[in-house]
Amino acid sequence: MSELTHVLKLTLREKRDVSLAIVFGVLAGLASVALLASSGYLISKAALTGQMTVLIVIGACLKLFGLGSAVSRYSERLFSHRATFTMLGNLRVSFFERLSPLAPELYSKYRSGDLLARIIGDVESLQNFLLRVFYPPVVLLLVFMGTILFTVYFSIYTAILLAIGYLLTAVAVPAYFAWRKRRRDWRTRESRGALSAEAAEFLYGFRDLKIHRQLAGKEQQISDLIDFYNEEQRNEGKEEVYSQSMNGFIALVISLAILASGAYFTAAGELDGLFLAMLVMISLGVFENMAPMAAFPSHFEESRKAAVRLDSIVDEMPRVKGSSDLPEGGLSISSRNLSYVFPDEQRPALDDVSIDLPRGSKTAIVGPSGSGKSTLLAVLMDILPARSGQVLINSANSEKFSQESIWQSLNVVLQENHFFQGTLRSNLKIADSKANDDQLAAALERVELGRFSLEMDVEEKGQNFSGGEKQRLAIARAILKKGEVWMLDEPVSSVDSATGQLIYERLFNDYPEQTFIIVSHDLTGLEKMDQIIVLENGKLMEKGSYDELMRSKGYFYGLKEIEQQVMA
Repeated sequence: MSELTHVLKLTLREKRDVSLAIVFGVLAGLASVALLASSGYLISKAALTGQMTVLIVIGACLKLFGLGSAVSRYSERLFSHRATFTMLGNLRVSFFERLSPLAPELYSKYRSGDLLARIIGDVESLQNFLLRVFYPPVVLLLVFMGTILFTVYFSIYTAILLAIGYLLTAVAVPAYFAWRKRRRDWRTRESRGALSAEAAEFLYGFRDLKIHRQLAGKEQQISDLIDFYNEEQRNEGKEEVYSQSMNGFIALVISLAILASGAYFTAAGELDGLFLAMLVMISLGVFENMAPMAAFPSHFEESRKAAVRLDSIVDEMPRVKGSSDLPEGGLSISSRNLSYVFPDEQRPALDDVSIDLPRGSKTAIVGPSGSGKSTLLAVLMDILPARSGQVLINSANSEKFSQESIWQSLNVVLQENHFFQGTLRSNLKIADSKANDDQLAAALERVELGRFSLEMDVEEKGQNFSGGEKQRLAIARAILKKGEVWMLDEPVSSVDSATGQLIYERLFNDYPEQTFIIVSHDLTGLEKMDQIIVLENGKLMEKGSYDELMRSKGYFYGLKEIEQQVMA
């Protein structure tokens, strides 16, 4: 139950609606019992006496109890569902507040389909917590207590039998099936997450699977996951049916026992026969309210596992970030003994890297594939947290500044840039919502895309653009951002050399006082850079200007020699 503590706290925020739902639920339950009890009494009274006044009064009570049951049931549904929807809203807000500080690293731990299944499916599963887990036991306890106290006046033995029935159907049977469910460890939620992950990967990689003739194998894998998921659902459904059958059987046995004991005590003269039918009908009426307890074990385990799966995403302590804003004006960035290791990896992506990026400088970060260039850029821009060492902004630890303040000062172009379905205008305005059409068109002109209309449709992930066009659109978006530091990760790797060099020259000429940090595998054109940082296997091999590195004939000189041999 400790796994559901957070969900319980969020539920109890809506004290008024939860309390009203319980009150009306108890009234509805007692009214339905009173309705059947009055019916039983009316039958006996009509058979044993001809007093019309009494019969009319009892008939009026029947109508009253029927109306009260309907109104109470409606009110109970209204307040319980309103509390549930509010709780779900609070849960989503709470979950995303805890999730957002960890978001940059999530995709290194979880597959996108599995994340989607947890964020949507598991949150939706918790809608049953109030309606099927927290609420029914409380209402049933109060209904049974009221019923038992009423029957004590007529027959202590009937009250004892009802108490035994309550303990069996509301406690023993649900506890047994909850134990069975946990022991068998059905993995419905996990199988749903695996199916979502594989389905998402199938859609993303459909073209490659088709080209390499592996489509059938992937389809069979997904088909097997679907079968496994369906089997898990069937097993859970069977358990619920077994639980319902067990509860129904116990309720029938208790009702028959009440009938038998009532008949015995009536024959013995210890119970007025006028009340026998009423007591039996009370038993039938009160056990009608027991139906939700049959589904209690399933919903309890489902809610518990959903809470565990959600908490497993956000169980890490979020980074403690400051709230200060960056100072206005140019920025200098440095790193001191910076290291980073991806989760579940042994090899460090960065290992004791110390660099200085002065205000207004132009720096190139180069090295072979997998050397840690993109990781260094991600740590510098505060997307990934440093595992050790520190990043300094204007000689102050970056941890004292808010992420929003840091990102506001950056013009970023990554290797993969997301484009949303919509128009070219809407995608460019992500960088500056106040930019007018002339400013948007000017940004496109600077990246040689002036022929594009702002009304042009953009498909999901920008799939109707080429790789080079998407890179240039990302640069246009960065131009509109108006930040002070440019962080560019292979920004023109898919653009022809002439256009790429032209874009670089325009950026350097348009923003001569701003800081540029460029990750590149291309070693041409680096003569214009103020400094070059060379990485290999996450380590800083050397740094300096182009001329200094070439004169030292070190690691960078060797890379240039290899490039020239390949190009020859």
